[in-house]
Amino acid sequence: MPRAVKGILIECDESIKAMIVKIDKEHDHDFIIENIDDKHALIKAERHEELRDLLKRAR
Repeated sequence: MPRAVKGILIECDESIKAMIVKIDKEHDHDFIIENIDDKHALIKAERHEELRDLLKRAR
């Protein structure tokens, strides 16, 4: 049976998107629900704050 997952649509620069994809890969693909294009992604709502903190540390 399908399961619904709450998501947040994000829009960002290509460089930030590349960092998000890298972080997602390092954490066993636990942040991105759908990689839409170079500037947009749907991420898990419950992991949004953690992803933002990881991005701040990565800069």
